[in-house]
Amino acid sequence: MANLDALRADDEDSGDKSLVILQTLLCLLREKNLLTRADIEDLCERVAVRAQASSAHALPCRRDTAEAAAAEMAKIGSFIGSTYGGKHRRM
Repeated sequence: MANLDALRADDEDSGDKSLVILQTLLCLLREKNLLTRADIEDLCERVAVRAQASSAHALPCRRDTAEAAAAEMAKIGSFIGSTYGGKHRRM
């Protein structure tokens, strides 16, 4: 239970910690070719769509949070694309 209490105490910056973990995981998966550039672009699009329909989604969230997530995902996607390259998805 000590770990749970520590998590509650760090609730303020847990979003930052989660973001660092997500960024690192996406880069690692792309580096190992488990994710393609097209997969990252699909993920960016899905996050953006969820931000537009945040209240109507099966897992509702705050609109401003979803929009911030979409912006951050776009930054991550463009970083991964420029760093690791790969083919864009087909439209």
